Amino acid sequence: MFKDCKTGGYNLEGCQASPDKLIALMILIALAMTSAWLKGKRTQLQGQEKHVCRPQEKGRSRRRHSKFWISLYGENWLIANDCCWDWVESMMNLVRNKQPFYQRGLRARKLIEQPL
Repeated sequence: MFKDCKTGGYNLEGCQASPDKLIALMILIALAMTSAWLKGKRTQLQGQEKHVCRPQEKGRSRRRHSKFWISLYGENWLIANDCCWDWVESMMNLVRNKQPFYQRGLRARKLIEQPL
């Protein structure tokens, strides 16, 4: 959480808010962080993490990404998917043997898009 609040997403150090505003900001960050963590946890439990980020490498003793990071990157993955959707569909129509992978990606997208 420390890294996420500093450089991993919220950049709390750079806000330069007054003490009252800083407290309100920290409460909002706590709520947003909890929401993002829960969404990342759900993505991980559904087994869709591999669509969002690289899985853990062999020989690595620590997790590659936090649940918070998985949630934020999952949203970016959905936005990129929306922007390139026409290209993806045209490519998948050209290469029929990749249909099972296409179906898995569609399922992952549907699961990640679900609201908490």
